[in-house]
Amino acid sequence: MRISIFGGDLPSVDAVLESARQVEAQGFHGFHIPQIFRLDALTALAVVAHEVPRIELGTGVVPTYPRHPVMLASQALTTNQVSGGRLMLGIGLSHQIVIETMLGLSYEKPARHMREYLSVLMPLLRGESVAFAGETISTQAALDIPDAPTPPVLLAALGPVMLQLAGTVADGTVTWMTGPATIEAHIAPTIIAAATDAGRPTPRIAVGLPVCVSGDADGARARAAEEYSVYGFLPSYRAMLDREGAEGPADVAIVGDEATVAAGIRRVADAGATDFSAAEFGNAEERARTRALLQSLL
Repeated sequence: MRISIFGGDLPSVDAVLESARQVEAQGFHGFHIPQIFRLDALTALAVVAHEVPRIELGTGVVPTYPRHPVMLASQALTTNQVSGGRLMLGIGLSHQIVIETMLGLSYEKPARHMREYLSVLMPLLRGESVAFAGETISTQAALDIPDAPTPPVLLAALGPVMLQLAGTVADGTVTWMTGPATIEAHIAPTIIAAATDAGRPTPRIAVGLPVCVSGDADGARARAAEEYSVYGFLPSYRAMLDREGAEGPADVAIVGDEATVAAGIRRVADAGATDFSAAEFGNAEERARTRALLQSLL
């Protein structure tokens, strides 16, 4: 299982660059950042790619509704040209409250939206022209971005329909707040079966979870409960927590001493994850211990 670092709380491009440099120097597989209400992830990663020459650079994840697939394909291919083919493009629906309440867009039939979106995005990323007429997206377009390899596309997929799409059309899935029991019993078998039936390669299953090595496990879980509380209320994550039998995000966070955290990460690998993206949290000492432990697992 490949281990990457998730830089989810960085305030500036300079901070992203410095963090990515450190992650590469420490030997990790990749460095991933979110697309939230801060920096534009693909722009930041294009800057990083010039200075950090080896590791994978990933998004976890870019919401699709606010960006037309032609524009996202152009952004992704540009970033992949700069990086020499090291981009992992994670995309997702986001959440109804974000798309409708904050952005004023329709969230009607999200699976239909994603199916149509991928019908435009994926051919463009392969360098093909597109002529597609759907219910919500109609596009006739082509892009000319030389020396831009096709990036792997990982779809934030938790439910059966989205996992089917991720296995048959995309290159895998990226999850968040989804514990190992759910990965093993639901995520992995569903997406692998979809890919197998479609004659596609074994999909990537990239699992993101909060991680903290601490001498005070109860205190670390209490902080996780507070810091990640919103994810206990968003419907898609709530469904995965319920599948796991977890009361909230703190119950799927991997916390404890070095041996306990190492065992937790191995459990994620045993559940079927091909990739693990560690979202480190805690005070400076805890973060240092966490990073050292993660390095020891490479």
